[in-house]
Amino acid sequence: LALREAAEELGCIAIGPAHANPAALALIRQGAPDLAILDINLGGTSNAPVARALKALGVPFVYCTGYAEPAGQIEPGLEAEMISKPTDAAVLS
Repeated sequence: LALREAAEELGCIAIGPAHANPAALALIRQGAPDLAILDINLGGTSNAPVARALKALGVPFVYCTGYAEPAGQIEPGLEAEMISKPTDAAVLS
């Protein structure tokens, strides 16, 4: 939620958060966002379906994670930049 607030302070219109893949995919179907911040783990499951949907639409995204070694949890072809938790809102500007 802190990232959402930081994005809104930068003038972005935030949708979500979505705490599970079905909710995230429903938000994407309502209208593709300009960009997305994805947690590597959504409700105990991989966010790969969400990353695939965003990639198919050409929507840029970054991962935000608290994992020390997150690369092994990202499906090949779905790599993106990483920001670490806890995240300083300044990372968005």
